[in-house]
Amino acid sequence: MINRQRLSDGFARLAGINSPPLHESAIARHLAEHLQHLGGEVCFDNAAASTGGEVGNLVAYFPATGKASDPLLFSVHMDTVEPGGQVEPVLRDGVFYSAGDTVLGADDKAGIAELLEALEVVREQGIPHGPIEVVVSIAEEVGLVGAKHLDYGLLKARRGFALDTQGVEQMVLKAPGANRMKVEITGLAAHAGLAPELGMSAIQTAALAIARMQLGRIDHETTANIGRIEGGVASNIVPQKVTLQGEARSHDPDKLQAQTEHMLACFEEAADAMAREIDGRPVRPVVSVEVKADFPRMAVAEEAPVVQLARSAAAAVGQDIVVRLGGGGSDANIFNAQGIEMIILATGMEGVHTHDESVAVADMVQVTELLVEIIRQA
Repeated sequence: MINRQRLSDGFARLAGINSPPLHESAIARHLAEHLQHLGGEVCFDNAAASTGGEVGNLVAYFPATGKASDPLLFSVHMDTVEPGGQVEPVLRDGVFYSAGDTVLGADDKAGIAELLEALEVVREQGIPHGPIEVVVSIAEEVGLVGAKHLDYGLLKARRGFALDTQGVEQMVLKAPGANRMKVEITGLAAHAGLAPELGMSAIQTAALAIARMQLGRIDHETTANIGRIEGGVASNIVPQKVTLQGEARSHDPDKLQAQTEHMLACFEEAADAMAREIDGRPVRPVVSVEVKADFPRMAVAEEAPVVQLARSAAAAVGQDIVVRLGGGGSDANIFNAQGIEMIILATGMEGVHTHDESVAVADMVQVTELLVEIIRQA
């Protein structure tokens, strides 16, 4: 049923189109033409204006054919992480890799290729189906930007599948919410060799704070990280300013709040520990904090109809689909927050966000078979 060569060629074409976040116009044009060729009615929303991107989110509609059922939504994203540039996909022993110093872009172009092939098969085979909606979002990799700015008035579907996680025969029903934080510490500059006692190191304050923090895997539901530190001017100057960026994630909102508060408290405690008199006046590092809710958690029940649909379709094509707990955010987090019950399906991609990223053609065929059966049963 699945045209393996067409699927393979389609993925290679997609992977070769450069599509960093907010610079997706080339791949958007390609996808719009392809979806129209498949019989879809295509439009773009106004997300480009609100995000500063080249193009908005792509939305495609496929009318029902021989079957009356509720609309079904599929979500993929057209951008890839850096280092991108001119990706050269190579096929070795049935597995795609990047030939150079770039990511492959299987995240999420494997999902796009599988969805396009599934729609092609449904059309060729004349498989009856209800209304199908497709969203191809922009800028997913930089904070789910496209999904956050999507015009949800364009959609009728209240159930769907996001094609955007590693492995095969896996689905994600739960993913954490996250808080992103930016902390600026301001100390006091001084000459590090002539008068270090007249300075107060912002970097030392940051180091004390990080040393106090619980980071990494906190428990089975919660993680935390300080991912970026910038500061200082020169090795002979006591650093006056440093900026840190970090995050906390948890499947439990109370734990997310507690972990966020713990991390911020560590900065204040470090500032207290650094406080002293300098030239007869009390000096304490100033801690400035900005915390933003990055994305909400998602939690779809095992008995939800969309989960049962995935299980039934998998059984019909001889696949043993299992549930895996999500650790990252995806567009599905945003769709669920908008009242669209959506789970995440694995697409076969491996080693994402690295130079070793890969995807096997056999796995893409397997995922496509599942998608065709989902459409058939929906």
